[in-house]
Amino acid sequence: MPGTNLTRSEAQERASIVTSHSYEVALDLTTGPETFAADTTVRFGATVGAATFIDVIADSVESIELNGESLNPAELFADSRIQIPGLAAENTLRIRSTMRYMNTGEGLHRFEDPADGEVYLYSQFEVPDSRRMFPVFEQPDLKATFQFTITAPARWKVVSNQPTPEPTPAGTKAQAQGADWAEQDIATWAFGKTPVMSSYITALIAGPYREVRGELTSTDGRVIPLGVFCRESLAPYLDADYIFDKTREGFKFFETEFDYPYPFDKYDQLFVPEYNMGAMENIGAVTFTEAYVFRSQVTDAMRERRVVTILHELAHMWFGDLVTMRWWNDLWLNESFAEYMSVLATAEATEWTGSWTTFVGSEKSWAYRQDQLPSTHPIVAEINDLEDVLVNFDGITYAKGASVLKQLVAWVGREPFMQGVHDYFVKHNHSNTELPDLMVELEARSGRDLSDWTKKWLETAGVNTLTPEFTVDEDGTFASFSVAQTAAADYPTIRPHRIAVGLYEEQGGKLVRVKRLELDVDGASTDVPELVGTQQPALVLLNDEDLSYAKIRFDERSLETVSTKLGDIEDSLARSLVWGSLWDATRDGEFPASRFVDIVLAHVAGETNSTVLRTVIQQLVLSASSYVAPEKREATLEKVADALWQLALAAEAGSDNQFQFVKAFASLAGTDAQLDQVLALLEERTPLTGLDIDTDLGWELLISLAAGGRATAAEIDAALADDRTATGNQSAAHARAALPTAADKDAAWASVWDEAGKPNAIVRATGLGFLRAHDREVLTPYIERFFAELMPVWESRSYAIAEELIDGFYPSPLANEELRQATAAWLDANTEAPAALRRMIVEHLAGVERALAAQAADASN
Repeated sequence: MPGTNLTRSEAQERASIVTSHSYEVALDLTTGPETFAADTTVRFGATVGAATFIDVIADSVESIELNGESLNPAELFADSRIQIPGLAAENTLRIRSTMRYMNTGEGLHRFEDPADGEVYLYSQFEVPDSRRMFPVFEQPDLKATFQFTITAPARWKVVSNQPTPEPTPAGTKAQAQGADWAEQDIATWAFGKTPVMSSYITALIAGPYREVRGELTSTDGRVIPLGVFCRESLAPYLDADYIFDKTREGFKFFETEFDYPYPFDKYDQLFVPEYNMGAMENIGAVTFTEAYVFRSQVTDAMRERRVVTILHELAHMWFGDLVTMRWWNDLWLNESFAEYMSVLATAEATEWTGSWTTFVGSEKSWAYRQDQLPSTHPIVAEINDLEDVLVNFDGITYAKGASVLKQLVAWVGREPFMQGVHDYFVKHNHSNTELPDLMVELEARSGRDLSDWTKKWLETAGVNTLTPEFTVDEDGTFASFSVAQTAAADYPTIRPHRIAVGLYEEQGGKLVRVKRLELDVDGASTDVPELVGTQQPALVLLNDEDLSYAKIRFDERSLETVSTKLGDIEDSLARSLVWGSLWDATRDGEFPASRFVDIVLAHVAGETNSTVLRTVIQQLVLSASSYVAPEKREATLEKVADALWQLALAAEAGSDNQFQFVKAFASLAGTDAQLDQVLALLEERTPLTGLDIDTDLGWELLISLAAGGRATAAEIDAALADDRTATGNQSAAHARAALPTAADKDAAWASVWDEAGKPNAIVRATGLGFLRAHDREVLTPYIERFFAELMPVWESRSYAIAEELIDGFYPSPLANEELRQATAAWLDANTEAPAALRRMIVEHLAGVERALAAQAADASN
């Protein structure tokens, strides 16, 4: 939005003037369904005589008082700022403002539950949205204490960063209850003062949430209260005991590894509706997507991801909350550290011991894709303003960063790494830091100079490729062996890697590792004399155990082995690395997509890791739909769908594999026979034993039928009448948008592009349905329409909604030259468009160009 940006230079200038001390924020949530009242008092030091500004996105500012003097809001408030002139050494600023509830997942989000009409609120402030709830110096290095006083219906639960106090009665008031107004008892909650903290991790969650309580004992002897919350209509599905168990395991693991007790007073975890992300690390009040409250069957991949997310947010309590980055260029360190530690904790402290396999199958795949886009950037990104931050919540920030931290741990050793992290917490608790502050501690504990490592790994972009090169004697032993390292032309950095080399042979019908060698690889070629004289195995696997971040390639014999024996690889992590390598080569146009499809169909039945299975199926679908040569596409899609159905029939009854194969089959079903089978599943006339056609799977099958022209709008409405829930509304929007005719697509487009105000979750679901098209030509008219309406949408909607529209409705399934040319033409004609918007379109163009290159490679084989 115009007028809501903040540059790094502005933040630095303000930090040189202002020292923030405290906020007292009183919010009245009883003023109506659209807005609420904020009364904010800020105390701060400043350079005498200087001027600055405070951030606020408000409907109106009623009054401003600085050091007892009234100022004119009409003169000082514009866009997202209130100018503050004539500062004293110590200042008290009081602002009364009217703030607006959001339905976009930003600021203070307001949701009305269609199941019972109840209203639920939650805050989401990262990156720049605490200013949507109260006036604030919106930058992470101006830490302060916060005291919230909340007036709300007395029957609500109200949660913030500090323990919830007993409410004080505040009379009665007419309050919105669904579509009705009624007299309700009102109460006021006066929360205690928080520790010094950044504004973006403050929090407010309010509404008639269901609350479950627990506790744990910290290593310092304190009893830490625990809470788990969700909407009342989801309460039957809330497995709070399991969430408490994982939380306790995480606490024990992190407090031991960091040798530093949990630094805050309580720990609540709240599952909230219409969330834009997985979770958010608000101090003591973590919010999660309520997709993690399982009302229907979900994959084991989803169950494991929930555990990783719980532990990711818990790790943030130390790294990000106790110690916070000075500016958003170190956002990667917050997220990468939490991601690395959460996977480590999941693998070592919970029953999900294979989570490093999962990490390869999901996070590393994301990282490699992101790092090969034209928009790739160093892990330490240049963040010039808030718009830069918003688009940098990406695969570099999370997945590559976590991968590189894993490599750093291999480089310096785990014990020195954890000791250095402990020292970092001790030295910088409750303050702000930059990357060198951490590296100094790691160098001191490990004895390694990390300056060259930092420069090559963190300050340059791109991914290296490692390839085995060797000669073999007549007796089949290696006469020479080396590891070749290459880099992309645009990002030529050759990096130091600590890797393992695994040699695998067939034994007892399995491919098992018979030799492992760990070594440092650096430069364009690294000799490995230790392997000279060793028998050439069936498979040479570089980067075995996934110590480093690099694409790997196979020699011809190894490639033949994995093509025919991939499913026989005994170790799940090694198997995941092989899947990833084949996919990288397919994406790079080095390996025909049709051959990748055949390998997947031959071996995917044996995959035992749920996340790897999900990832490989996604890659299979993308290959069949966009990467095979266009003349093969229809036949390939039919073959893949038929094969997925056969895999479902052959899978163990009630297994995760059976569930995933059915879901994938439904997503592709397009022939009459396939759609007949989908209908039989929906009507529970199925030969599959152990498969429960529950509410959510039923919606997926109905969406499949809608996309195939075998379900009507009336049938969608009837299904919604049986599922008057938030998920039901989203699934119905998905199904309506999936209907196949031009009129159906036009209605779906108009419902969110032409009409503003739809919630973020409905916009997202509509986009998913819109792009479901067996006849892709129905999407062709939207090439021109997309680009014609792009700038107006960007300029008129919030960032979250604009992103949903742009990513959700770009007609990528077309994957053809017409789409490529139109996308390139828009970029050529809009060189002055906002950088964040251009980046989105650049990434879409890269996706189309990669698909065209893969199609050409497939056609030539």
